[in-house]
Amino acid sequence: AYLLRNEGGNARHWIEIKTIGRESNRDGIGARVEVRTGAERQIDEVRSGGSYLSQNDLRLHFGLGSHVMVDEVTLRWPSGRVDRLRKVPANRLIIVEEGKGLVRAQP
Repeated sequence: AYLLRNEGGNARHWIEIKTIGRESNRDGIGARVEVRTGAERQIDEVRSGGSYLSQNDLRLHFGLGSHVMVDEVTLRWPSGRVDRLRKVPANRLIIVEEGKGLVRAQP
């Protein structure tokens, strides 16, 4: 057995993104999400599947380090539509609907 201790505290920030497709599939599978904070850029894609008889979490999680705000979130949907969100506060789950943008934020 192992015991892990967090010596860094909770000083780092994050954002989670859940996608809801309208023209694309309902879960937004295949959507590419880019998160930009200052000069840093992270990209991830909503994927389904996992291993045998399992499902991965469809939410995307991005670590933001010391940034308390995301400068821009760009979502490229499988349909070809592109949605952009600007100045999104950190440390929350945001729910983005294709063609509507941010529909809800949960701390």
